[in-house]
Amino acid sequence: MTNSLRPQGHRGAALPPAQQPARGVPSPRSSPTPKAATSPTPKAATGAAAPGAKPAKQRDAFFDNAKYLAIVLVAMGHAWEPLKGQSRILEAAYTVVYAFHMPAFILISGYFSRSFDMRADRLKRLVTGVAVPYIVFEVAYSLFSRWADDNPGQSISVLDPLYLTWFLAALFVWRLTTPLWKLVRWPLPLALVIAMLASVSPDIGDDLDLQRVLQFLPFFVLGLFMKPEHFQLVRRREIRILSVPVFAAALVVGWWAVPRMNTGWFYHRDSAQQLGAPWWTGPVMTLALFGCSLLLTACFLSWVPRRKLWVTALGAGTLYGYLLHGFLVKGGEYWGWFDHAWLHTPLGEVFVTLVAAAGVTLLCTPPVQRVFRFAMEPRMEWAFKRDATELARERAGTAKS
Repeated sequence: MTNSLRPQGHRGAALPPAQQPARGVPSPRSSPTPKAATSPTPKAATGAAAPGAKPAKQRDAFFDNAKYLAIVLVAMGHAWEPLKGQSRILEAAYTVVYAFHMPAFILISGYFSRSFDMRADRLKRLVTGVAVPYIVFEVAYSLFSRWADDNPGQSISVLDPLYLTWFLAALFVWRLTTPLWKLVRWPLPLALVIAMLASVSPDIGDDLDLQRVLQFLPFFVLGLFMKPEHFQLVRRREIRILSVPVFAAALVVGWWAVPRMNTGWFYHRDSAQQLGAPWWTGPVMTLALFGCSLLLTACFLSWVPRRKLWVTALGAGTLYGYLLHGFLVKGGEYWGWFDHAWLHTPLGEVFVTLVAAAGVTLLCTPPVQRVFRFAMEPRMEWAFKRDATELARERAGTAKS
């Protein structure tokens, strides 16, 4: 099933929250087993903690910086799509970026999903922070396509994700399966086998973009079992130095592969047969791309700043930038913004890149978060029963006071 919101008639590849992260979305913290995403109380923020209260956990600047940089790469990649067909260099850069930006974001999402279980409060946050935004933006993108693209026949279906909403559907499924991956003996090999089988199964269909859910699954599972020392390892000085020739070699290979390789392999949305390749290439490409993506992800993470910068606070708002920037990119395509000839020159491509980076940066800022919080972080206490454990704690606290 094709859709006008997808590049080349297919589902578009994306890709992964300031002070109040979206519920259900992984939020970086310094603890190896992060708790639920909550913002510090005013007293904790000023250092005047209540007597006997636990000190508020601080966000890890490294992960916030990584998420922000990954979301900038996502926006740049989407902005390059209308231009790359006429520039081999740009398409080579596009290929390299698509080889690692979503794997990096998914790996980090898995890392901060390690504490997820079927506890009532975590399930509530999964619904309000992932499922509800998915439904809201699935409908919003469908209506936007009807209006902006003059496409009244655009269907509204929460089972067939449009454009970049696939990530929320995938995150919902991955997060729900977290307890299972903690139970099995060899989780990563099992996830790789599932991804390889998906790559040779053209009948899987478009429901919830299951091809992507399964083919990107190994990166999420790997993140679940990573430890802080693994991230410390890639941040060593020698890794940063080695990453320079690795990225240079990747760009050369990308330039060579442009006329020889189908870019659809990097989207992980189709089987080998759907890409016009023999079935056996599916498992081979799954393993090869998994290795290449991990290598480039390690190189990317090695250059992520560890200290707090002015962009660090934006790392908590990446879900906002991710979901909102698609309206700007698709609006630009519908309204012919990318049709100007000068945008297809090297200077124009640089201009589009800078505009995309600046635009997604603005969409991650606190003012934008406040405006769209109703859709990203809805308060839905009315929709859930009060948890018995929570009520018991409240009664115990009232009795003590």
